[in-house]
Amino acid sequence: MRARLSVVIPTLNAGDSLPACLTRLMPGVEAALIRELILTDGGSTDTTLAIAEEAGAQLVTGPASRGGQLRRGVAQATGEWLLILHADSLLPDDWPALVEAQMARHRPAHFRLRFDARGLAPTLVATWANLRARSLRLPYGDQGLLISRADYDAVGGYRDIPLMEDVAMARALGRRLDVLPGRITTSAAKYRRDGWLRRGARNLTLLIRYLLGASPEQLARKY
Repeated sequence: MRARLSVVIPTLNAGDSLPACLTRLMPGVEAALIRELILTDGGSTDTTLAIAEEAGAQLVTGPASRGGQLRRGVAQATGEWLLILHADSLLPDDWPALVEAQMARHRPAHFRLRFDARGLAPTLVATWANLRARSLRLPYGDQGLLISRADYDAVGGYRDIPLMEDVAMARALGRRLDVLPGRITTSAAKYRRDGWLRRGARNLTLLIRYLLGASPEQLARKY
């Protein structure tokens, strides 16, 4: 029986972070879990495409828009299940066992979040993200998404929008969305650059505005 899991990663100049992300996929290759790796690129000008080729990934290219990139990438996937990852996120070491157990439950799920940084600010931001994801069923894309192709198709897939594609998907899945016990580690680079408080407040403001009806296109101009 062929492997059931297609891994889809949207990229845009992800050359610095992508190698570590791909290295964490190796346990899934060794467990014969991964059917294919698809990188859906939005116009990278760095080493991203060379890294994808060296890794043996299928490469899908098109305009830079995370929702559109994910939609194009998933359209090429042939697995029964999809694992959607960000290029700057690292799966936990035991992720194959966690994913296989969740696939047996036939329900979509995301990981809990932590940052590759220590201190009070990273802990507070990650705690809020995990609380939001668990209580409101609103995980962001950096928490990963495991979803069957049947569930993906049933909710209409990712919307071709430049921002909030992950929230739109989470809202479509609703209470079917489970929380996996493992933690995915995501890069804190954007928070270090912008400031933990400033970026956290901006992300929360964008989420509230989206939930109140602002268009993703309008919000993307402020992101």
